[in-house]
Amino acid sequence: MKKILLSAIGAFSLFALFGCNNRAEVQTLQPTQAAELQPMQQSYRGVLPCADCSGIETSLFLEKDGSWVMNRRYEGAKEPAVFASYGSWARTADKLVLTESNGEKLYFRPKGDDLEMLDRSGNSIESQLNYTLKPMKAALPATPMAMKGMYKYMADAAIFQDCSTGKTFAVASNAELERGYAAARGEDYQPVLLVVDAHFALQASPDSGEMKKTVVADRVAKFEPKKSCQD
Repeated sequence: MKKILLSAIGAFSLFALFGCNNRAEVQTLQPTQAAELQPMQQSYRGVLPCADCSGIETSLFLEKDGSWVMNRRYEGAKEPAVFASYGSWARTADKLVLTESNGEKLYFRPKGDDLEMLDRSGNSIESQLNYTLKPMKAALPATPMAMKGMYKYMADAAIFQDCSTGKTFAVASNAELERGYAAARGEDYQPVLLVVDAHFALQASPDSGEMKKTVVADRVAKFEPKKSCQD
């Protein structure tokens, strides 16, 4: 696939995204404080242009904690192609800025209730083609993504601090991960670097029943003792 076109994320309401921040800070990129958003992802979908397929079905999920997940399905491609990515989002005075886990940035602009994808410099794309995502409701995608973070298991619960976003997530129960951590940690219970293909899902907390964004491992994971996110 020659070129992966960017997809999009969303803000259910321009005021919900921007209005809850201090006006004195709007000229500086700031982590979004989306206190007015509902405690669930805001999601968007659309079919964006593709250089060598009939279109890219793009789904974007914006979380109130400043994280996002994107799923892209290449329609009409010679081989089935579905990719997912994730990262953190922030805002400027008039744009949403998505930073992927690999450090690349995507830009979008609220357009009514929709989101308009911008170019790599954050400018409008002059084209008759569709670059708009519209609000919709859907579950988080189950497409595996490469993740790296510090994993810890204690008292029948596991947590994962993601290296790229710095955010900490619960981890779905997984006996293989628990055994791998026990072997890698040695005699103490310090976090161990974990590299894993996984996806996010909303799952009920065993303690409170609250729905929380949870890491679900999809494939064999690798623990790397004595390493950290900086390695």
